[in-house]
Amino acid sequence: MKEKLEIIVREALRALSIEVNGVVIERPADITHGDYSTNVALACAKEAGLSPRELAEKMVEKIREQEIEEIKDITIAGPGFINFKLSDDAIRNENAKEKSSLITCYAGKNILVEHSSPNLFKPFSIGHLMNNFIGEFIVRGAKISGGKVKSMSFPSDVSLGIAKALFILEKDMKAGEIDLTYFQNNKENDVIKYLGDAYVRGVKECEKNEESLQGAKKVLDKMYHLVDDTFYDLVVATKKVNESYFKKILSEIGSEIDAFVYEGWAGDEGKKIVQENTGEGKVFKESEGAIVYTPSEERKDINTAVFVNSQGYPTYEAKDLGLLKIKFERLATVGIKNFFPDMSFSITDVEQVPHFKVVFDAANKLGDEWIDYVKKSTHVPHGRMLFKGQKMSSRLGGIPLALDVIGVVEEEVRERAGEKIAHLSAEEKKKLEREIALSALRIAVLRSKPGMSINFDPEMSLSFEGDSGPYLLYTHARCASLLEKGKEKGYEPVFKNIPATNLERELAYFEVLLTDAIENIAPQKLVTYLFEVTQLFNGFYANTQIITDDKEKTEHHLAITRRAKTVLKEGLWVLGISSPERM
Repeated sequence: MKEKLEIIVREALRALSIEVNGVVIERPADITHGDYSTNVALACAKEAGLSPRELAEKMVEKIREQEIEEIKDITIAGPGFINFKLSDDAIRNENAKEKSSLITCYAGKNILVEHSSPNLFKPFSIGHLMNNFIGEFIVRGAKISGGKVKSMSFPSDVSLGIAKALFILEKDMKAGEIDLTYFQNNKENDVIKYLGDAYVRGVKECEKNEESLQGAKKVLDKMYHLVDDTFYDLVVATKKVNESYFKKILSEIGSEIDAFVYEGWAGDEGKKIVQENTGEGKVFKESEGAIVYTPSEERKDINTAVFVNSQGYPTYEAKDLGLLKIKFERLATVGIKNFFPDMSFSITDVEQVPHFKVVFDAANKLGDEWIDYVKKSTHVPHGRMLFKGQKMSSRLGGIPLALDVIGVVEEEVRERAGEKIAHLSAEEKKKLEREIALSALRIAVLRSKPGMSINFDPEMSLSFEGDSGPYLLYTHARCASLLEKGKEKGYEPVFKNIPATNLERELAYFEVLLTDAIENIAPQKLVTYLFEVTQLFNGFYANTQIITDDKEKTEHHLAITRRAKTVLKEGLWVLGISSPERM
C-alpha cells in the first residue's frame, strides 16, 4: 500500500503542475493520527508559491476526487502533514497474508556476507558472537527479500601471535609430547583446549625470552613460505581442527558459513597488488623499507597507512585489499562457484572503521574495476558487550567465550523460568533453555544500532514480561496455544467485517517496517516493532475473550492471532531467533 500511496501523492502534485523525483511516505509516530503520512506539502510549498497548509489542502482535494477505496480518511495535521487512514478492508487484506511476499529489496541480487571471523588457536569469544548476530541478520534479511546469499568467514591464519603458538607446537613435537596424529586421534574439545593453551604459552614465553621471540619470528617467515613438509602438515592439521570447531560453534547458535577465506591467501594477493602499483605516480610508495599509502590532502579523516611492512609482510590493510579481489573475482576457488557479488558486507569491530576507510580509499585509486568493488562493499561495525551485575561479571571474567556466555545465560534461564517451563519434558526444557538464552542475547545485541556497545542485564533481558527475547517467544507460544484451542473447538481463523483495531493496523505495517529494517541494516527497528506488536497483542488478549460461543467474533479474533503469530515468527527468524510453539 505504501507504493500505491506514493503514486497517488505524485499524481495529485502533477495535477497541480508540480513534479517531484521522490515522495516520502512514513508511518506517523502516533498511530491514532493515521496509518501513513507524508510531508511532501512542506517540501514543495515554495515551488508551488503556497503555504504548506494551503498546498496540503489542494492535494487532499485532488486525492479525494479519485475516490480510492483503500483510503478511509485523509486529514491535515500541523503546518501541512497529510495523514492517511486506510479502510478496514485494506487492513484486512494486508493481514490475511500467510507470509510476507512483497519484500524485494535484494531480489535477483547476489549478496556476500563476511562475518564470524576468528583467529586460529583462539576460542570463539563474545566479540565473535556479536559479529555473528549482526551478520546472520543481514544474511536472513537478504534471503527473505529475494537475494541469493552466500556467507564467508575470514579467519586469521598468519600473524605473529599464531606464529608464537606454532613455535610452541614445534617445541612439543621435538620433545616427543605430540605428533601429527595427535590432531586426528584425540577429542576435538581436548585438541582445541591444547591449541588455545599453546597460544597463551607462546605469548608468555616470547614476552620473557628474546630467543623465543626470534624463534617465533622465524616461524612467521615459514608461514609465508610454506616449503617445509612437516611444518606445512602441522599448519594444515591445525587449520582443519580449528575450522571444524568454528563450524560446530556456528551450528550451535543457528548459523553456518559457506566458505573460509584465510588471511594468508588474501595477504599474498594484497602484497602482489600493492607491489604492482608502487612507484612514482602510482598509488603506493616506498618509505623506509616499507610500502605505504598516503591519502589526498582533502581526506582529513584518514592517515597514511603501511600496506607492506619493512620485513616484507603484508599488513591487515593489504590483506583486506587482497580480499576485495578474491571476493569479486575468485570465490570459485573456495567453493562458491558461479557467484559474483552485487553487494558485499563485512562485519567487524567498530574500532576498524578507520581501517576500512583507508582500504577503500586506496582501492578507489587502483582502477575502474576497483571503484566498482568499493561501491559494492559495505562495512558494518559492531560494538562490545559488557555484563551488568556482579554475578554475571564474576562468573565470566576476562574476555568471555561464546559458549561460556550462552551457558551462563542458560543457567540464569533455569533459575528464572522455573515453574513456567516445569510442564515440559527434560529434552524440551534443554532445547527451550538454549532458545531462550539465545533470544535474550540476540535481542540485547540487535535492539541497538549496529556499532553501539551494549550492557547485558539478566534482570531485563531474561524477563518474561518486559521488552526481552523471552517475552517475544512467550507471546508467540501464546498465539500458537490459542490457535490450537480454537482448532479443537472447530473454529477457523477468518477475518470478518469487523472494524479494525490498532493491533490490526500495527500488524498491517509489517512488510513496510521489515523492508526498511533490512534495506538500512537496522535490526533495532525490527526489534522495536516486534515489542510494539507484542504489547498490543497482550493488551488485546487481556481485554478480550478470544474464544467464545460467538463463531463470527471468535474466528475474527483467531485471524488476528494467526497474523500476530506469523509476524512474530517471521520477524524473529530474520533476527536469527527460532520461535517455539510451546512454553
